[in-house]
Amino acid sequence: MRISLLIVSMAVIMASCFSSKNADANANLPKDISERPIDEDSQKYDQAQLDKLRAEIEAEAEKEKCTDTTTGDWKPAAMGSKACGGPKYYIAYPAKLEATILPKIENYNNKEKEFNKKYNIISDCSLVGEPAGIRCANGKAEVVYPVE
Repeated sequence: MRISLLIVSMAVIMASCFSSKNADANANLPKDISERPIDEDSQKYDQAQLDKLRAEIEAEAEKEKCTDTTTGDWKPAAMGSKACGGPKYYIAYPAKLEATILPKIENYNNKEKEFNKKYNIISDCSLVGEPAGIRCANGKAEVVYPVE
């Protein structure tokens, strides 16, 4: 009886030693991505926030169906900020949304300017010319640039 009690005790002790080693080993493994904290100071995170803002602005501008641009219902606005200065491109937006969409565009442009400085972004420094006008294509407003 003593021998069987000794064997059982040794088995329990050995099992507990192995389980604590496994617990320590698991502590060094990488955490599941869903358990990781968001790194709000990373370039990838900041870029995702910019992309989200840009998508919201573009979605808002595209809500209106474009049928006629000769009535002045559509206007162009500079979007983005190149590292060397100036906009990346122009977006067409409905004039009736001017009061709500222009502050969002300005906010986006300022945030991209800050992003460029923070991460030392470089660009091609080519200038994007002023749009010649806006046209409707398949119900969407498009900015038209002058032909050189």
